[in-house]
Amino acid sequence: MKKPLLTMLVLAFFAVASAENPYKRFTQNLPFPMPEVSAPQIPQREVKLSSYGADGTGQTLCTSAISQAIADLSAQGGGRLTVPRGIWLTGPIVLKSNIELHLEHGAVLQFAGDESLYPLVSISFEGLDTRRCQSPISAVGQTNIAITGHGAIDGNGQYWRPLKKSKVTESQWKKMTSVTGGVMKRKDYWVPSQGYDKGEQMSSMNVPDKELSDEEWQDIRRFLRPVMISLVDCKNVLLKDVIFQNSPAWNIHPLMCENVIIDGVLARNPAYAQNGDALDLESCKNALIVNSKFDAGDDGICIKSGKDADGRRRGRPCENVVVEGCTVFAGHGGFVVGSEMSGGVRNIMVRECQFLGTDVGLRFKSTRGRGGIVENIYVDGISMNDITTYALTFNMYYGGKSVAEVLADGTTVQEVPAMPVTEETPIFRNIDIRNVVCSNAGFAMEFNGLPEMPIDGIRLKDIVIRAKNDATFQYARNITKENVNIILK
Repeated sequence: MKKPLLTMLVLAFFAVASAENPYKRFTQNLPFPMPEVSAPQIPQREVKLSSYGADGTGQTLCTSAISQAIADLSAQGGGRLTVPRGIWLTGPIVLKSNIELHLEHGAVLQFAGDESLYPLVSISFEGLDTRRCQSPISAVGQTNIAITGHGAIDGNGQYWRPLKKSKVTESQWKKMTSVTGGVMKRKDYWVPSQGYDKGEQMSSMNVPDKELSDEEWQDIRRFLRPVMISLVDCKNVLLKDVIFQNSPAWNIHPLMCENVIIDGVLARNPAYAQNGDALDLESCKNALIVNSKFDAGDDGICIKSGKDADGRRRGRPCENVVVEGCTVFAGHGGFVVGSEMSGGVRNIMVRECQFLGTDVGLRFKSTRGRGGIVENIYVDGISMNDITTYALTFNMYYGGKSVAEVLADGTTVQEVPAMPVTEETPIFRNIDIRNVVCSNAGFAMEFNGLPEMPIDGIRLKDIVIRAKNDATFQYARNITKENVNIILK
């Protein structure tokens, strides 16, 4: 009788162990307190998109079928909408609470290139309150939502984006600029429509900088290209294993969300994609970014919290974030904080990641006018190779260009006069960086702070960087270095 009882106890133990949250380990033994994060609980109910008369050949819009399937699941309390193998052409999709969008192997959600399908909505973009076209996939104020599976989501970004000649081959330039309706603004810069051209003329940094009438907003709709995945004020979010590619603007943008897991995804854009950030986690709390790959024309993994007065008014920091086991390929930066960080950034752990061929490895950026405090950032165990510019940079003079573009312009570090310290003064302090190896960089490190608010309290330990140029330090204080080895080639 004892043997069967012992067996039952052992089986019960393993059943409990297997049911334990697999994401628990990421929040253990951190240098800051962070609650456990777990995947959303989606009801065990499933419908297939093909059951709603949708066409999987990519010839007919499936927008209505997808909307109806989500509505039916939602009315029953939620469940999984499975997208089978095929190409499913669609307009924007709005997720609801307790819904999982699941893409099987071979499934491609292809968003249509037709601006009339994407109505204007009030949203935050690049940290400012504004209006944009509705995102291909969006959710606002929802709980327990997931996008999973092994298929791909394609945002048809080439329909929306402008193009710089310097970023493509001659054959690509000829092909892409031959699209009907496009405008050659100058011999090396093309935009996709007259409306886009008008939008650029009344904007700075991709957001209109004056009051517009409803008619004017509609007239520049093509310029108001959306982020592809927009999740706003949602709780319990899971993105797992899916390919997210070819976004109109940023690729994945969780904004003011709580309990976010991004696991095993591939987020990618062409290297020439303007504003093609792979991931922008903004004003979120309790997030895991793990085991994922990012390959984009702009920043790879970027932490934000709003811009200038709009960001300070929101006042929501991005906090309690673990980035682990991720790879970033081409892009402006591997791991980036800013430049929109006006609500603050704190309690971030980045560990066991690799950056391969990015412009910058670790990039911290801001400028006067932002305000906000960036603190308690921990970086441990990073491998970098073929970094075009800096392995590590802190720069408080961001002006909208990549580091490579700034260096190409011949811009150098200069003495600047101090300004009064106000709520608009950005603060970067208490940042620990250790166990970093970079085999090939243009520059080792750059610390370029503000005279009125130097970069403060940076700890560098066990770092080896092979670079063409040495480290530079300006307006930085309390920088401690232990076993930091810069090998100049």
